[in-house]
Amino acid sequence: MNSEANWAEAAQQFQRQLGQYWGQALQSFQEAAPAAGAAPALQFAPDKLKTLQDAYVREATDLWNHGLLAPTAKDKRFASDAWARNPVAAFSAAVYLLNARTLLGLAEAADADARTKGRLRFAVEQWMAASAPSNFMALNAEAQQKAIETKGESIARGMQNLLADLQQGHVSMTDESAFEVGRNVATTEGAVVFANELFQLVEYKPLTKQVYERPYLVVPPCINKFYILDLQPENSLIRYLVEQGHRTFVVSWRNPDAALQDKTWDDYIKDAALKAISVTQEIAGAKQINALGFCVGGTILGTALAVLAARGEKPVASATLLTTFLDFSDTGILDLFVDDAFVGFKEMQLGQGGLLKGQELASTFSFLRPNDLVWNYVVGNYLKGETPPPFDLLYWNSDSTNLPGPMYTWYLRNTYLENNLVKPGKAVVLGEKIDLSKVDVPVYIYGSREDHIVPIAGAYASVKHLAGKKRFVMGASGHIAGVINPPSKNKRSYWTNDKLPASFEQWQAGTKEHPGSWWTDWSHWLKAHAGKQIAAPKTYGKGAKYKAMEPAPGSYVKAKA
Repeated sequence: MNSEANWAEAAQQFQRQLGQYWGQALQSFQEAAPAAGAAPALQFAPDKLKTLQDAYVREATDLWNHGLLAPTAKDKRFASDAWARNPVAAFSAAVYLLNARTLLGLAEAADADARTKGRLRFAVEQWMAASAPSNFMALNAEAQQKAIETKGESIARGMQNLLADLQQGHVSMTDESAFEVGRNVATTEGAVVFANELFQLVEYKPLTKQVYERPYLVVPPCINKFYILDLQPENSLIRYLVEQGHRTFVVSWRNPDAALQDKTWDDYIKDAALKAISVTQEIAGAKQINALGFCVGGTILGTALAVLAARGEKPVASATLLTTFLDFSDTGILDLFVDDAFVGFKEMQLGQGGLLKGQELASTFSFLRPNDLVWNYVVGNYLKGETPPPFDLLYWNSDSTNLPGPMYTWYLRNTYLENNLVKPGKAVVLGEKIDLSKVDVPVYIYGSREDHIVPIAGAYASVKHLAGKKRFVMGASGHIAGVINPPSKNKRSYWTNDKLPASFEQWQAGTKEHPGSWWTDWSHWLKAHAGKQIAAPKTYGKGAKYKAMEPAPGSYVKAKA
């Protein structure tokens, strides 16, 4: 009887703790609201709140009744047999997952606008990702088991990994010693034929006896290194262009240092995008070229085309935009961070000069997927003492770049905050009023279905603002994997619809699925705009003015942030 009384008393205490936890959770949400830019207090619909509370008490009581025989968690962080064999660890994982579900439920139940709900959801996800029992040696059954099996060697290796990562300034996602730019990534043969303080122009060696008369210029994002488009020969979009008979040039951005801390958006348009277009024309002796912009490179290219249109110039015959924003009305999760206060602070901090450090950008994007791109490596590298395997994509992902402060803050205000590029005459670049409706060239627009950086609807929105004939294609996967999908792999699918209705949802409803890579569709489209074929050049550049300066990929891309 005494044990039964003790159990009853413990159960009652547990119920009281549940009530205290619930009250604390509500208080935390009330306190989070002002920080998220919401009203001073959050309100919850009583019926939703009661449903959540009843579910929490029911599931928590069920866990208590199971005691140390809690069911094995299905989350991949707790999938190892070591968790199942350790009742205390299994119980802690189950309680953690219950709390996570409840807090996310509270975020959804809050009587608030969509933006505030999104911020609450994001805050909860970050907190829960950081507080998972798998992140702590004292609670991680799998790491403890490995420490025992290796007689503590895994702990020693973990400390070595931690010290090494502290020295390099970021968490290792791959074995970075396995790669070297120009040796086993970015290996397509070519030469630098022009350079200024913002970029090097790389020309690639033709792989066909004839090339199309219109050369092809690629403008990659300046927030990353260009070799995402040239990782390995078998998945290189640059090599694919060359193999298809296009005389290919690529902008390799300089990784900004203190000498470039005052550069503006205007500088990037005038001295990079427009300069690259004119130099490519001059080298190839071409009246017009074709051009591609990827991500922010697409926004830069689109801005440059609008400046040219305002001047009555048309040196670009066709454009391709890959996972690009021109219309920033639907920016997905990134919209949660950008408001007047944030942009004003960045303008005060960097608007008159300075550098946005590459690691700050890299961390922002990593924490959009914290379990996969942050805590997964914290656990593996430090708690288990593992060295992540070589992976070229993750090596590139860790090779961060800086941005000049004035350029970055102009971009923030005029795109994410005010969406000025799609308001005719609102944004002024190089003294010209930007009006995308005057950009009257054929455009191939690509978006990735699962893209969390440029959501597919945001990519589709460009069709509403450009005047020329447009083709929109959707690929599978995300921001990078969707783009880098060579035909030789025969992976994934892409979707087409020749009609371009007002909304992406309407477009998607009429799509046709095609197995394989969208590259083949794009290549077919591009041939119609490439002009006739001519003999391939036998040398790089043109004459003494544009001669080969150094082998591809050049020196700018090798500079570290």
